Amino acid sequence: MNEESGRYTAVVTGGSAGIGERLCRDMLDAGWHVICVARRPSPIDHPDVSSVCADLLDPRETADAAAEIAGRDVTHVVHNAGLIRPNLLPDVAPEDLEKLTHIHLAAPLLLTQAVLPKMRESGFGRIVFVTSRASMGMPTRSAYSSTKAGVHGLARTWALELAPEGITVNVVAPGPILTDNFWGIIPKGSERQQRLADNMPVGRIGEPEDVTRAVMFFADPEAGFVTGQVLFVCGGTSLGGISL
Repeated sequence: MNEESGRYTAVVTGGSAGIGERLCRDMLDAGWHVICVARRPSPIDHPDVSSVCADLLDPRETADAAAEIAGRDVTHVVHNAGLIRPNLLPDVAPEDLEKLTHIHLAAPLLLTQAVLPKMRESGFGRIVFVTSRASMGMPTRSAYSSTKAGVHGLARTWALELAPEGITVNVVAPGPILTDNFWGIIPKGSERQQRLADNMPVGRIGEPEDVTRAVMFFADPEAGFVTGQVLFVCGGTSLGGISL
């Protein structure tokens, strides 16, 4: 926590759109400072939001972003940025796996390493990953599912390592959520979208707010007794198969 302001500072990757943007707004409403790390600057006009522009698929840009946030009094890190690259097995390219490994695993590793000394110094920190219900397996998601599942192992490992220092590490795994990523696969307002909604156990597709409420729970300074957990925010789809 920033000792001068008495406020929290959160780094949110992929914070310029979709779930990440909604999360930045929620954190600002809570009175926190927010650092948006994304390819584009944050669209939010607020004195407590700043942007670090970087393509987290690119190792050099990721390293530069990590150097830029290093030394800041960051209390929260939410690794939300992600990419799908859907393909059936015969069409999956090794490059897909390499790129998604970087954005889902290597990028959060570098960014967290950059701010970890300050968290350790203050004896407080909240790290939250946003992964996916697809981590349990889904057709066309070889690269995506495998790297998102890898995040769960990473989070549990960090949770064990950092718990004695007051730093918790948790995961929110959404199901289908109405964002540009979703509409990049399923046409907006299409019959396919409606069919998917009808097949959801809760009878609807999720909204960004469904996910950010869960993230804010794990990010709460009072949630210090919860670590190493994966919370599926998926409308019940983690209970059985789902086809997009």
